[in-house]
Amino acid sequence: MIWTLAVVALISGILIWFYIPYSPTRAEFARLTGYQMTKTTNQGGVFTSADIAELPLPVQKHFQYCGYMGKSKMSNMNIHFNDVDFVLSPDKPKLKIKYIQYNFAEQPDRIAYIDTSLYGIPFEGIDAYRNGAGSMKGVIAKAFTLFDQKGAAMDQASLVTCLAESLFLPTLALQDYIRWEKIDETHAGAVINYYGTSAGGIFTFDDNGAMTSFTTNDREHTDTKGNSQKVKWSAVCGDYEEVDGIKFPSNLKGVWHFETGDLVYFDGRDISVKYDVSK
Repeated sequence: MIWTLAVVALISGILIWFYIPYSPTRAEFARLTGYQMTKTTNQGGVFTSADIAELPLPVQKHFQYCGYMGKSKMSNMNIHFNDVDFVLSPDKPKLKIKYIQYNFAEQPDRIAYIDTSLYGIPFEGIDAYRNGAGSMKGVIAKAFTLFDQKGAAMDQASLVTCLAESLFLPTLALQDYIRWEKIDETHAGAVINYYGTSAGGIFTFDDNGAMTSFTTNDREHTDTKGNSQKVKWSAVCGDYEEVDGIKFPSNLKGVWHFETGDLVYFDGRDISVKYDVSK
């Protein structure tokens, strides 16, 4: 009888722990983003034609298409993906996740929080690039770390992700640590250098100036067994919608281009974006 009561109490305690709002990982995310906010300075001023005069023509066209011109320069960006299909690897089932991220312009810092569950057990993650260091941590049952990836490959992968998203936070695209390269009317190259790490890729635009994809060879894919290899990677977006005078894509996909075929591992919809123009 005592053992039965003890088991029931243990299971009850676990269930309560699973479903109470508090999460150490979420608290860490709040702490990291809060600290980053205190370091953020107002970029000041508005976007002008002089700001974009030296950019490749399709990038200039993108600034104009999205409605950035004349708008206040943003210091950071907060994106909520409320409906995401996510796949850990080609042999794993899809997960429904919620994904929240912050991007910062003065430094190419980026902090994201992943929230989902595996077989009813909470699974969370923090994907971050801070002070030149990239990391990706996964936590199950709010307490047990499944993985915590760090190192040079992670630094470069995280940095190139910041580059891929730079045109969504246009102040970041104008920073000195990004070098733009002219290609043609619908393509532009870019290289980002920060804390001794370099990464680059190619942006593709449609005829209106909307950025439709970014492709790079500067990311490594790590499978569930811990094996890593360089794999071509793309961020693909489309169906731009206008909110408060600024256009932003309503869907965004992350794609690994394996030799065996493409894997859309991140398919995000129901996107909301908030910019901060002050400290």
